Amino acid sequence: MTKSADTHCPYCALQCAMTLTSPAGLTPASEPGSVPVPAESAALAAADATLKAPLLEVSGRDFPTNRGGLCRKGWTSATLLNHPGRVTEPLLKGADGVHRPIGWDQALALVTAAVKDTQARYGKDAVGVFGGGGLTNEKAYMLGKFARLALGTSRIDYNGRFCMSSAAAAGMRAFGLDRGLPFPLADLDAASTIMMLGSNVAETMPPFVQHLQGARDAGGLIVVDPRRSATAKFTADGGGLHLQPLPGTDLTLLLGLSHVIIHEGLANEDFIAARTTGYVAVVRSVNSFWPERVQSLTGVPAELIRETARRLADGAGKGGSYILTGRGVEQHVDGTDTATAAINLSLLLGLPGSRRSGYGTLTGQGNGQGGREHGQKADQLPGYRKITDPAARAHMAGVWGVPEETIPGPGLPAVQLLKSLGQPDGVRCLFVHASNIAVASPDANAVIAGLRSLDFLVVCDFFMSETAAEADLILPVLQWAEEEGTLTNLEGRVLRRRRALQPPAGARSELWIMARLAEALEAPSTYSEDPETVFEELRLASAGGHADYSGIDYAMLDRGEAAYWPYPVGSTGTPRLFLDAFAHAGGKAVMTPVTPRRRRTPAAPPVGDPTAPAAKTMTLITGRLLEHYQSGTQTRRVSELLAAQPEAKMQIHPAAAAAMGITEGAFVSVANERGEVFCRAELSTAIRPETVFLPFHFPELESANRLTEAATDPISGMPEFKFNKVWVRAVATGQQSSVLQTSEAS
Repeated sequence: MTKSADTHCPYCALQCAMTLTSPAGLTPASEPGSVPVPAESAALAAADATLKAPLLEVSGRDFPTNRGGLCRKGWTSATLLNHPGRVTEPLLKGADGVHRPIGWDQALALVTAAVKDTQARYGKDAVGVFGGGGLTNEKAYMLGKFARLALGTSRIDYNGRFCMSSAAAAGMRAFGLDRGLPFPLADLDAASTIMMLGSNVAETMPPFVQHLQGARDAGGLIVVDPRRSATAKFTADGGGLHLQPLPGTDLTLLLGLSHVIIHEGLANEDFIAARTTGYVAVVRSVNSFWPERVQSLTGVPAELIRETARRLADGAGKGGSYILTGRGVEQHVDGTDTATAAINLSLLLGLPGSRRSGYGTLTGQGNGQGGREHGQKADQLPGYRKITDPAARAHMAGVWGVPEETIPGPGLPAVQLLKSLGQPDGVRCLFVHASNIAVASPDANAVIAGLRSLDFLVVCDFFMSETAAEADLILPVLQWAEEEGTLTNLEGRVLRRRRALQPPAGARSELWIMARLAEALEAPSTYSEDPETVFEELRLASAGGHADYSGIDYAMLDRGEAAYWPYPVGSTGTPRLFLDAFAHAGGKAVMTPVTPRRRRTPAAPPVGDPTAPAAKTMTLITGRLLEHYQSGTQTRRVSELLAAQPEAKMQIHPAAAAAMGITEGAFVSVANERGEVFCRAELSTAIRPETVFLPFHFPELESANRLTEAATDPISGMPEFKFNKVWVRAVATGQQSSVLQTSEAS
């Protein structure tokens, strides 16, 4: 007998629908919910070093976002459910640095003692929490509550600060509300023009590409990217336009496009007058960014700038235009202003609030949208409420049944939180959930040093990630197919995650862990380990907030009803935001003038061995590969994916490579004052000559984030991932073996 469960992919925010089916060798559980139990569970629990066939079979399921399609990561996702490297019992690091199994009672007692001791010595805020955009809504909500009430700390933030924070800040500033796509993804199908800035969906979320086909057929796909990425290649053969600006000049380019829209009379004056404020100031701010000047600053030809602006305006008037931003233009110290410039452009054209045009930003992580709505951010309470708002605090105090003054104030955004690790007035005991900060954080060497300086580090994970390897205690948690819950995809649509498999006997849900620790810490309020019970509390907590889930329940999701927030009780949800009004008082969108800022001048390459190859200063951009996801903790353990992309490669233009004596496959050093990476070179004309590209999925000596700067956007706290100066040189043949030995040893 076979059983199946309809669920969604564990990776990106497209949240492709899939069905998990248990083969004949699995016996279904007796309770409802289609939870198959391995017929030979004891044998499976004693996994050896040989990978076994997946416990579940994956098939694509028809759904508006993916329409039955999956990417390579989705098709192979079940491989990890019985991976021999799975952590299935608590592991405590000994004095010799080796992690050894202990029981759950001992593990919870150690955590409780560490929290109490740390706070007795250093205060409540000496305990910190770092969450993740992969947690379900229920776990993200409970993690915020656990941090603020059970731990009594303000020091909580999450890895979404590295992903969506600039777009979120810009959306709140312009619209009064942040939802990645304020319209269903399928709306893109009918558009004649789509401009994508800093997003390579052909590799990061391949099923998305089908929604670009209409614009491509109309010759209206416009891609802005310093590389001729897989997505940019779709503009060839009459499919559209590829704009290839210098890294870090996206804001200038957007101001140039706005200049053309205004000065060629292409702006939607009726929309601007009726639905926006701030137009006059924006006109003044773009007056000095005429196309020829913008060409000199960005490298994008002036006529291409004009053609792009005209194409956007023509699409808005005829077949519909959309402007979509991604991390490439947002992961900068001016990321909020750059996203704001994109929004200003869309408002000049009258795109937001329309049924056939719009502006949106593409959420990256699986629950990047829901993960930032319900309490993981340092400055937010559930429902997207500001933690400094007295009314919001009073509402949450009522839901939680605690005095308002017991809820801490705002904490530190992620980069500042990580910089505080081990410092005299900083975090001394840290909880990490669903994040591999040793690989994914900017200036990763400094972060690893901070982790090693902690008094106690607790990591909840299902694999021995690079962060888990630094932990004093590792707590084994459930994988996606072993748990129930909800997630919110890139459209703001709430989805059901359904359990399809019994977890290993030693693994526990984070909800269970938080409930047990809250009990041991004698925390106020209640902490359930049942996801549906937690979701019912989340509904109450979110009621009346920007991200209102109060009208959503498990029963309606199980019936397959579409649930786009805000979804107050008594409503039918909101697939399309802003049709009648924006979320600011008065109902108008706010246009904010922005301007480029001067970046720090990089240090010169160090003077080294005169016999070694000379280093050249280049601009480093980082990004993703088709086969891997985030820090690679999961995808580097899937043999098919690792075989396709087993190592980091530095993409470099052949002309630049020739000037440095670098050949295809040659070993290179990429360095700056923060660290050094060693990898092989990949020569490609798809990248600008002054720029190099590194994927960020790999650890240790291949870790791109050893080089990225921890400087942040002053509004969003977003780090500077996409514009870093590095020194590139060929590695002499005699040095290669010692570098490789160091890499293998680490």
